Amino acid sequence: MAKTVLQREIERLRRAERRFLRQQLNREPTKLDLFLEDKVPAKLEATLDAAFAKAFHLIFSKGSTIISKTFSTDKIIEEFEADTADLEMLGGGRQLRKFKRRAAATGTAHTILSTVTGAALGFVGGTIPDIVLFITLLLRNIYKISMKYGYAFDTEEEQKFILKVIAAAVQDGDDMIRANKEVNRLIREGLSSDEGSVDERINEAAVALAHALLLMKFLQKIPVVGVIGGASDFVYMERISDYAVLKYQRRFLVDQLKSGRD
Repeated sequence: MAKTVLQREIERLRRAERRFLRQQLNREPTKLDLFLEDKVPAKLEATLDAAFAKAFHLIFSKGSTIISKTFSTDKIIEEFEADTADLEMLGGGRQLRKFKRRAAATGTAHTILSTVTGAALGFVGGTIPDIVLFITLLLRNIYKISMKYGYAFDTEEEQKFILKVIAAAVQDGDDMIRANKEVNRLIREGLSSDEGSVDERINEAAVALAHALLLMKFLQKIPVVGVIGGASDFVYMERISDYAVLKYQRRFLVDQLKSGRD
């Protein structure tokens, strides 16, 4: 039996996801990582954990509306509606992939901005301000990605999903495999199947980010040398944004399949 356009796109997505996972799972610690490993103060990870959690709480409680004013939500909605109309009329793989192209283009400018500001703050030893900036830019990226697939970003369920995506993207080894399966389960069964609270998901994302960025944030605390640590923001901004595009694309395709589209 010939595969439908949607089935072919889902297979294309699965291959892209496998490539992403292989790339992350095959990463080896750098010489710098190994050198710094036993030099990080024991309390730093807990400090970073608390800083990331505080940044998420701050932005979710007060900042999401402000962030949404920094880009044209009306334009994104108009583009999504036009792309949806094309998909309904033409129904080809090219139309399905247009959503991904728009979403994938979202993060480029902001990853560059994150690198510049992260490096600048690293020059003066500004770790904690950098965390607030990093989370603000990261959420701005993901908010735009979600809207480009037609999903509102300001509901409690969506916030929990975003936090799950962030936490999964920065895991390593078996933890990443498990977290990725959990994100896929939510996509398959619906976001309402997540029975955890926003606070629980914030804590999970904060712990994951603190662990992933620990060594580079330690390095960033050292003036001048910290430029290297600040530039690490780019690496993780890009990694999380790329993963978010894959997960929102999967969610969009699964929803198309559920709606009965061929």
